[in-house]
Amino acid sequence: MDSANQEFLRGTLKTIVLQLLAQQGRMYGYEITQAVEERTGGELTLTFGALYPVLHKLEAEGLLITQSQEVDGRLRKYYRLTPTGSATAIRKASEFERFIQLMQLLIRPSPDVAFGQ
Repeated sequence: MDSANQEFLRGTLKTIVLQLLAQQGRMYGYEITQAVEERTGGELTLTFGALYPVLHKLEAEGLLITQSQEVDGRLRKYYRLTPTGSATAIRKASEFERFIQLMQLLIRPSPDVAFGQ
């Protein structure tokens, strides 16, 4: 992944995690990293070093709850959105979509937009 993608990923990580959990219901860390990689065709990779601080922050903010479950003799921690987390996921997705629209206006202005006037 190039450094530009890494920079964009860092700025949207909360939104990505919230959206994946909103869509999937519950996920564990490795599952989240794999979903990002699979959905982007490998263009974006999410490291555990970037993911877990975000998960812990979202949990501390009351947006996630955790549930531990034993799988193959190991304890796996699953993350799920709280009701506040679900509402935040919707709001963050809307904010991000609006941001994309604004960026497109800056990158590909229509011919009738005159800058500096």
